[in-house]
Amino acid sequence: MFDLSGKKALVTGSTQGIGFAIAKTLSDHGAAVFVNGASSMEKCARAAEQIPGSVPVQADLTKPDDIDRLCDTVGGVDILVLNASIQYKRDWDKFTAEEFDAQMLCNVKSTYMLIKRFAPYMQKQKWGRIVTIGSVNQYNNHPQLLLYGVTKAAQLKLVRNIAPQLAPFGITVNNVAPGAVDTPRNRDALSDTDFYNKVISSIPCGYIGRPEDIAPAVLLLCSEEGRYITGADLVIDGGMCL
Repeated sequence: MFDLSGKKALVTGSTQGIGFAIAKTLSDHGAAVFVNGASSMEKCARAAEQIPGSVPVQADLTKPDDIDRLCDTVGGVDILVLNASIQYKRDWDKFTAEEFDAQMLCNVKSTYMLIKRFAPYMQKQKWGRIVTIGSVNQYNNHPQLLLYGVTKAAQLKLVRNIAPQLAPFGITVNNVAPGAVDTPRNRDALSDTDFYNKVISSIPCGYIGRPEDIAPAVLLLCSEEGRYITGADLVIDGGMCL
């Protein structure tokens, strides 16, 4: 089961955290994986060294030229996992115009542009898997994550609109929404004992998730075994949003 041999996959934002776990899991099941990060080629290469057979590709998804270069470098892929995102924590009226634009460009516009660029190859192959990585913040009203939540809600809207249009071509489009997960992005906040206890108290399962709790669900959606799932929003949060 879950054999991805012969499939090519691009996982954006995959040098660490959830993206890295997804890239490694897809590779472990036979996919040839492109590991992407925004900050430097060196960081991409270090991550790729830990995933046998993977290829590092640096691209900042807020920059149209970088998106073009990424697509040209990768070529067609069978599996597209859109994990890269930018998140700023601010009171609702404290975001700068630059912070607003960065989150919208990376979290929403690049999702649309990359699906648009890679879908024709999948349509020609009559097979494809597209997974966006959302967040429980697409539902929750976090006082400092207003814009991040807005971008994730918009991303889900893209999924639900595009999914029925690509389904006739054997392409599924789904969203996975993680809750509180121990990643480098969250580590500083979770190191505060009071905040950590507050988060734990909001999770019925009683613990913080790990990237490895998210990756298997993405594997299912990217496999032949997940062929009958499209337009879905799979929340993986230990019950946090209940």
